[in-house]
Amino acid sequence: MKYQEMIISFQFTLPTSGGTMLFVRKLTENERQKLADVAISHAAYDWAQRARIVLLSAQGRSVPEIGDEVNLHPINVRKWIHRFNAYGVEGLQSGKSPGRPPVFSEEHRDRVLSTARKNPRDLGLPFDRWSLQRLRDYLIERQLVPSISAETVRLILWSHGLRYNMRQEWRTPFTFAWLEEFEGVRVGAMR
Repeated sequence: MKYQEMIISFQFTLPTSGGTMLFVRKLTENERQKLADVAISHAAYDWAQRARIVLLSAQGRSVPEIGDEVNLHPINVRKWIHRFNAYGVEGLQSGKSPGRPPVFSEEHRDRVLSTARKNPRDLGLPFDRWSLQRLRDYLIERQLVPSISAETVRLILWSHGLRYNMRQEWRTPFTFAWLEEFEGVRVGAMR
């Protein structure tokens, strides 16, 4: 296959000792700009991740390298490169999948996210870290969302790039403000 034919084909590949390496086709300036805007914007996490995959591939990064960078299995990285090569930027958007319609509106999701980013002590609670269950209970008690499971809370947070740590709690910035209530405790001396 001639070099010019490889650029025109949907799968731009380079021969290697272990087979071929997959790359995206040559990007137009318009595509490159649109992908860059999406990759750095506050767009949906999946959409921004797919834009980064295409941009990294256009820079000559290999599928395994891209997978490591975006924390995605190489099979999925290849899928999005193929979809971009076949359908362009529009191919990076997920199609409608069958199943149950979403239960939570964007407003409910925003309430979950904004609450999770707050320090519980600032909300008058007796603890300084959220657990999924505590966050769930708070959201329901304050009627910020309808009934919700801890797993749904985790999925909403995960879909927006927030990760739950292995100690089963969300980290929030620690403050010593609550110590100021006690006499003789100097906050600055404890830092």
